[in-house]
Amino acid sequence: MRRRQLLTTLTALVLVAAAPPALGTEPPGRRERLFSALKNAKTEREGRIAENAIWQWWIEQAPTPEVRQAIDRGMERRASYDFEAAEAALDIAVREAPDYAEGFNQRAFVRFLRDNDDGALADLERAVELEPDHFGSWSGMYHLLMRMGRPEAAVAALSRAVDIHPWLKERGMLPPDPDAKRPLIKGKQQDL
Repeated sequence: MRRRQLLTTLTALVLVAAAPPALGTEPPGRRERLFSALKNAKTEREGRIAENAIWQWWIEQAPTPEVRQAIDRGMERRASYDFEAAEAALDIAVREAPDYAEGFNQRAFVRFLRDNDDGALADLERAVELEPDHFGSWSGMYHLLMRMGRPEAAVAALSRAVDIHPWLKERGMLPPDPDAKRPLIKGKQQDL
């Protein structure tokens, strides 16, 4: 019975997230419900469903149809490996919507692919300033900071991402916790 209720709740959450609201008509509490579902996911599958709903919601936050078109165009061009055109489209999104976190996050990814580390980092910092729970930006910051030779800052960024999204694919890249205890073995807990 509990499993059926959970599946019904997750299905409803995905349907709510998938239905784009008209501009300026965001349902109250939607963000909180999405992030609560992510934080409380009990399985990897539930985590992925909640993650996908949040990604869709972030894209839907584009404040105008023109900004949404620029985001879609940038993502399309990136998928086609036309990174220059992707960045140009995302420049439009950022210029037209300087308070829209996903524009900065998407442009950061393209800048990362174009080896523009400083530009990518500036975009990721702006994205998390606008959306502190943007696990995608925090995770992207991890990859970028590792490439830049800043492992301590990278691990801090990934730790923040995993705090927000416990099922994040990159969670296994975190170093082991030195204070962690080994699991019980024959009734006895072992120190690492």
